[in-house]
Amino acid sequence: MALETAEVRIAPRWTRPSSEWLEAFSAFPVANIGDAMERLSMCDAGIVPLAGQSQFCGFALPVQVTAGDNAAVIMALEYIEPGDVMVINGMGHTDRALVGEQLTQRFQHAGARGQIIDGAIRDRSVIESTGFPTFARGTTPAGPYKNGPGVIGEPVAIGGVVCCAGDIVVADADGVIVIPFWRAAGVLEKVREVAKREAEMTAEVTRQYR
Repeated sequence: MALETAEVRIAPRWTRPSSEWLEAFSAFPVANIGDAMERLSMCDAGIVPLAGQSQFCGFALPVQVTAGDNAAVIMALEYIEPGDVMVINGMGHTDRALVGEQLTQRFQHAGARGQIIDGAIRDRSVIESTGFPTFARGTTPAGPYKNGPGVIGEPVAIGGVVCCAGDIVVADADGVIVIPFWRAAGVLEKVREVAKREAEMTAEVTRQYR
Protein backbone atom coordinates (compact mmCIF):
# COMPACT_ATOMS: atom_id res chain seq x y z
CA MET A 1 0.00 0.00 0.00
CA ALA A 2 1.37 3.45 -0.96
CA LEU A 3 0.69 6.93 0.34
CA GLU A 4 -1.75 7.57 -2.51
CA THR A 5 -3.98 4.73 -1.31
CA ALA A 6 -3.60 5.28 2.44
CA GLU A 7 -6.88 5.45 4.31
CA VAL A 8 -6.94 8.86 6.00
CA ARG A 9 -10.15 10.37 7.32
CA ILE A 10 -10.42 14.16 7.24
CA ALA A 11 -12.79 16.11 9.47
CA PRO A 12 -14.97 18.88 8.04
CA ARG A 13 -13.19 22.22 7.88
CA TRP A 14 -12.97 23.95 11.23
CA THR A 15 -12.85 27.66 12.02
CA ARG A 16 -9.70 29.18 13.46
CA PRO A 17 -10.43 31.82 16.10
CA SER A 18 -9.04 35.34 15.85
CA SER A 19 -5.26 35.67 16.06
CA GLU A 20 -5.81 38.14 18.90
CA TRP A 21 -6.15 35.14 21.20
CA LEU A 22 -2.66 34.01 20.30
CA GLU A 23 -1.24 37.44 21.01
CA ALA A 24 -2.97 37.50 24.38
CA PHE A 25 -1.80 34.07 25.58
CA SER A 26 1.73 34.51 24.23
CA ALA A 27 2.33 36.95 27.08
CA PHE A 28 2.15 34.22 29.73
CA PRO A 29 4.35 31.24 30.64
CA VAL A 30 2.86 27.76 30.59
CA ALA A 31 3.24 27.49 34.37
CA ASN A 32 1.01 30.52 34.94
CA ILE A 33 -1.59 29.30 32.49
CA GLY A 34 -1.55 25.91 34.21
CA ASP A 35 -2.17 27.57 37.57
CA ALA A 36 -5.16 29.30 35.97
CA MET A 37 -6.50 25.95 34.71
CA GLU A 38 -6.63 24.02 37.99
CA ARG A 39 -3.06 22.84 37.17
CA LEU A 40 -4.52 20.47 34.58
CA SER A 41 -4.43 20.21 30.77
CA MET A 42 -0.62 20.09 30.54
CA CYS A 43 1.10 17.39 28.49
CA ASP A 44 3.03 14.84 30.50
CA ALA A 45 6.71 15.46 31.17
CA GLY A 46 7.81 12.97 28.51
CA ILE A 47 7.06 15.47 25.74
CA VAL A 48 9.97 17.88 25.76
CA PRO A 49 11.54 20.53 23.52
CA LEU A 50 14.02 18.81 21.20
CA ALA A 51 14.78 21.46 18.60
CA GLY A 52 14.20 25.07 17.72
CA GLN A 53 12.81 27.76 19.95
CA SER A 54 10.78 26.32 22.78
CA GLN A 55 8.27 29.15 23.17
CA PHE A 56 5.26 29.48 20.87
CA CYS A 57 1.49 29.78 20.81
CA GLY A 58 -0.89 28.65 18.07
CA PHE A 59 -4.12 26.94 17.10
CA ALA A 60 -4.14 23.14 17.12
CA LEU A 61 -4.24 21.16 13.91
CA PRO A 62 -4.63 17.63 15.33
CA VAL A 63 -3.44 14.51 13.51
CA GLN A 64 -3.87 10.90 14.60
CA VAL A 65 -1.63 8.22 13.15
CA THR A 66 -0.96 4.57 13.75
CA ALA A 67 2.35 3.85 15.44
CA GLY A 68 5.31 4.44 13.12
CA ASP A 69 3.26 5.64 10.13
CA ASN A 70 3.07 9.26 8.95
CA ALA A 71 0.73 9.12 5.94
CA ALA A 72 -1.80 11.39 7.69
CA VAL A 73 0.96 13.82 8.72
CA ILE A 74 2.00 14.25 5.10
CA MET A 75 -1.61 14.77 3.97
CA ALA A 76 -2.12 17.36 6.73
CA LEU A 77 0.17 19.71 4.81
CA GLU A 78 -2.82 20.61 2.65
CA TYR A 79 -4.74 21.86 5.68
CA ILE A 80 -2.19 24.02 7.48
CA GLU A 81 -3.02 27.70 7.88
CA PRO A 82 -0.73 30.39 9.32
CA GLY A 83 -0.79 30.26 13.11
CA ASP A 84 -1.46 26.52 13.34
CA VAL A 85 0.45 24.09 15.54
CA MET A 86 0.88 20.52 14.34
CA VAL A 87 -0.38 18.29 17.16
CA ILE A 88 0.42 14.69 16.25
CA ASN A 89 -0.65 11.69 18.28
CA GLY A 90 1.87 8.99 17.38
CA MET A 91 0.68 6.68 20.16
CA GLY A 92 3.85 7.46 22.11
CA HIS A 93 5.80 5.20 19.75
CA THR A 94 9.48 6.17 19.56
CA ASP A 95 10.98 3.43 17.40
CA ARG A 96 10.16 5.25 14.14
CA ALA A 97 10.24 8.98 13.52
CA LEU A 98 7.04 10.61 12.29
CA VAL A 99 8.67 13.90 11.28
CA GLY A 100 12.12 14.81 9.93
CA GLU A 101 13.73 17.73 8.17
CA GLN A 102 11.54 17.58 5.05
CA LEU A 103 8.17 17.79 6.79
CA THR A 104 9.46 20.27 9.34
CA GLN A 105 10.55 22.71 6.65
CA ARG A 106 7.24 22.33 4.85
CA PHE A 107 5.31 22.99 8.05
CA GLN A 108 7.42 26.07 8.63
CA HIS A 109 6.93 27.46 5.12
CA ALA A 110 3.17 26.83 5.37
CA GLY A 111 3.03 29.18 8.37
CA ALA A 112 2.81 26.69 11.24
CA ARG A 113 4.21 27.95 14.54
CA GLY A 114 5.47 24.66 15.91
CA GLN A 115 5.00 20.91 16.15
CA ILE A 116 4.17 18.67 19.09
CA ILE A 117 4.61 14.96 18.51
CA ASP A 118 3.58 12.19 20.87
CA GLY A 119 6.25 10.08 19.27
CA ALA A 120 9.71 10.58 17.76
CA ILE A 121 11.50 12.80 15.27
CA ARG A 122 14.69 12.42 13.24
CA ASP A 123 17.13 14.83 11.56
CA ARG A 124 17.31 16.64 14.87
CA SER A 125 20.36 18.77 14.01
CA VAL A 126 18.75 20.00 10.78
CA ILE A 127 15.48 20.76 12.53
CA GLU A 128 17.46 22.66 15.15
CA SER A 129 19.04 24.75 12.40
CA THR A 130 15.59 25.82 11.12
CA GLY A 131 14.64 27.26 14.49
CA PHE A 132 11.22 25.59 14.16
CA PRO A 133 9.83 24.79 17.63
CA THR A 134 9.65 21.03 18.05
CA PHE A 135 8.43 19.00 21.03
CA ALA A 136 8.50 15.19 21.00
CA ARG A 137 9.28 12.14 23.10
CA GLY A 138 12.63 11.37 21.52
CA THR A 139 14.70 10.87 18.41
CA THR A 140 15.50 7.90 16.18
CA PRO A 141 17.11 7.55 12.76
CA ALA A 142 14.44 5.05 11.68
CA GLY A 143 11.97 6.46 9.19
CA PRO A 144 8.19 5.93 9.13
CA TYR A 145 5.90 3.84 6.98
CA LYS A 146 3.34 5.63 4.81
CA ASN A 147 0.44 3.22 4.66
CA GLY A 148 -2.11 4.76 7.03
CA PRO A 149 -4.62 4.72 8.49
CA GLY A 150 -4.89 8.13 10.09
CA VAL A 151 -7.18 11.04 10.90
CA ILE A 152 -6.84 14.79 10.37
CA GLY A 153 -8.81 17.42 12.28
CA GLU A 154 -10.55 15.24 14.84
CA PRO A 155 -9.79 15.35 18.59
CA VAL A 156 -6.60 13.59 19.63
CA ALA A 157 -4.79 12.80 22.85
CA ILE A 158 -1.38 14.43 23.16
CA GLY A 159 0.68 13.66 26.23
CA GLY A 160 -2.46 12.54 28.05
CA VAL A 161 -4.45 15.69 27.18
CA VAL A 162 -7.40 15.91 24.80
CA CYS A 163 -6.79 18.43 22.01
CA CYS A 164 -9.37 19.57 19.45
CA ALA A 165 -8.95 21.52 16.23
CA GLY A 166 -8.74 25.21 16.99
CA ASP A 167 -7.76 24.80 20.65
CA ILE A 168 -5.02 27.15 21.80
CA VAL A 169 -1.67 25.46 22.37
CA VAL A 170 1.02 27.23 24.38
CA ALA A 171 4.54 25.88 24.84
CA ASP A 172 7.77 26.99 26.48
CA ALA A 173 10.83 25.43 28.10
CA ASP A 174 8.65 23.95 30.86
CA GLY A 175 6.30 22.06 28.55
CA VAL A 176 2.98 22.27 26.70
CA ILE A 177 -0.56 23.21 27.71
CA VAL A 178 -3.80 22.94 25.73
CA ILE A 179 -6.54 25.52 26.28
CA PRO A 180 -9.94 24.38 24.96
CA PHE A 181 -11.16 27.33 22.97
CA TRP A 182 -14.51 27.41 24.75
CA ARG A 183 -12.57 28.16 27.95
CA ALA A 184 -10.24 30.78 26.48
CA ALA A 185 -11.94 33.93 27.82
CA GLY A 186 -12.22 32.59 31.36
CA VAL A 187 -8.66 31.25 31.39
CA LEU A 188 -7.27 34.53 30.07
CA GLU A 189 -8.97 36.44 32.88
CA LYS A 190 -7.62 34.02 35.50
CA VAL A 191 -4.08 33.92 34.15
CA ARG A 192 -3.90 37.70 34.29
CA GLU A 193 -4.72 37.44 37.99
CA VAL A 194 -2.10 34.72 38.45
CA ALA A 195 0.55 36.81 36.72
CA LYS A 196 -0.32 39.81 38.87
CA ARG A 197 0.09 37.77 42.07
CA GLU A 198 3.39 36.36 40.82
CA ALA A 199 4.67 39.86 40.12
CA GLU A 200 3.64 40.99 43.60
CA MET A 201 5.45 38.04 45.22
CA THR A 202 8.56 38.69 43.16
CA ALA A 203 8.53 42.34 44.20
CA GLU A 204 8.21 41.30 47.84
CA VAL A 205 11.23 38.99 47.56
CA THR A 206 13.22 41.80 45.95
CA ARG A 207 12.36 44.18 48.79
CA GLN A 208 13.31 41.62 51.44
CA TYR A 209 16.65 40.58 50.02
CA ARG A 210 18.04 43.62 48.26
